[in-house]
Amino acid sequence: MANTPQAKKRIRRNSARTLINKNRVSRIRTLVKKVENAVAAGDKAAATAALAAAQPEMARGVAKGVLHKNTVARKYSRLTKSVNAIA
Repeated sequence: MANTPQAKKRIRRNSARTLINKNRVSRIRTLVKKVENAVAAGDKAAATAALAAAQPEMARGVAKGVLHKNTVARKYSRLTKSVNAIA
């Protein structure tokens, strides 16, 4: 168990940050699923709009240290490729 005041504070902060980070990742996953669903439905306009909404949120995830930059770059690439493949 934590003995020092600083260690106790870190425990409090970690639990608060964990909640924030989980919410951020959940929001990103939801936005990515919206893009994938629009692509599956073949709706290019909806897919493009969903991708435009997902990209900044994914970039914020990288900036906040929630996701790795290469993971997000790979997802950007694959999502963009799938949206552009819609006839």
